[in-house]
Amino acid sequence: MPAWLEVAIRSICILIGLFVITKLLGKKQLSKLSFFEYIVGITIGDIAGSMSMDLDIRLTEGITSILIWSLFPVAISIISLRSKKFRDFVEGNSTVFIKNGKILEDNLKKEKYTIDELLEQLRKKDVFRVADVEFATLEANGDLSILLKRDKQPLTIGDIQPYVPEEKEPQTVIMDGEILDEPLATARLNRGWLKQQLDQMGVAVENVFLAQVDSYGQLTVDLYDDRIQVPEPQQKQLLLASMKKAEADFELFALQTNDAEAKRMYEQQAKQMQQLIQNLQPFLT
Repeated sequence: MPAWLEVAIRSICILIGLFVITKLLGKKQLSKLSFFEYIVGITIGDIAGSMSMDLDIRLTEGITSILIWSLFPVAISIISLRSKKFRDFVEGNSTVFIKNGKILEDNLKKEKYTIDELLEQLRKKDVFRVADVEFATLEANGDLSILLKRDKQPLTIGDIQPYVPEEKEPQTVIMDGEILDEPLATARLNRGWLKQQLDQMGVAVENVFLAQVDSYGQLTVDLYDDRIQVPEPQQKQLLLASMKKAEADFELFALQTNDAEAKRMYEQQAKQMQQLIQNLQPFLT
């Protein structure tokens, strides 16, 4: 067999093997590598590269070495899932650096962390004053997690509105010109509604690159041809206009009726609608 063909066959087999190993290791190892996992990855890559090019290395020996280096971290992960003590020993624990607004100097020394490094990590979190921090801890993976003092935390809608409507993830209903029925069903919609919305926009399904429906039932589309302008969704504005019309109708009914009880009922409904509009207007504009 020619040497180049053997190298090609070896490389393809090793690539397939590394793909299987990567799937076994899972997504956690891909996103958050520990120092040990980093070393294991480098070593496996080096062994695989040597096996591809060095024809003097027998495949059985190389595969055995790769399996040992690959299965060891898998075994550690399995044991870590079942034993908290073993997990703490392997991965370590978080260390508190700031508590109740006070820096814990002994914990900094324990982790060999200088005050300059702590300030640098705080600046990366957009915090420039230690006095603004209520609590900060160094996680096992080296990230610094912080909790700002209550008066330094950013304002949220929940701080202003007592009742905030639930926000759900948008559903992708069209991708690459194809309608996706499962996300449509998740949004409690159907193809008839989707085609009606597209007809109102003057857009054909096959011309849509991506279409999503948000928690308010608004459809947004991205076309293959970016030069075509698609009208902005109007569902929230139409809902607000309908609510204002209902308020005006209640006020009109109250003025037109001569029945005192009916007048009082219409006035009460108008006030309730007005209060509802005030509560929902920040979300509908």
